[in-house]
Amino acid sequence: MSLQECYATFGGDYEGVIGRLRSEKMVKKFAIKFLSDSSYELLLKSMDEKNYEEAFRASHTIKGICQNLGFTKLGNSSSVLTDKLRDGGSEEADALLTQVKEDYQQTVEALQALEVEG
Repeated sequence: MSLQECYATFGGDYEGVIGRLRSEKMVKKFAIKFLSDSSYELLLKSMDEKNYEEAFRASHTIKGICQNLGFTKLGNSSSVLTDKLRDGGSEEADALLTQVKEDYQQTVEALQALEVEG
């Protein structure tokens, strides 16, 4: 799988990130590094504990990383969740987390396939 195919798989903005980072090698390096970021686990833990302030920070971090790396689909869902968490938790935030989980899983699976293929 090429980097461009990987981005297409999870709804990413390949052209945009190449425009910012200027090289496929650099994009791939940082995209793969996303797999070791702990913000998602912190988000899940914080939401489970109803620690919405910490969940907001974790979601905001995910949103920022996604914007920088062109992970459009996950970036959009985490942005909506971040906005909802800005004023604390709600049932709506719990529902939005479901979409973030789906988008995160799709992104991670594509990145893991990219990593395996070298």
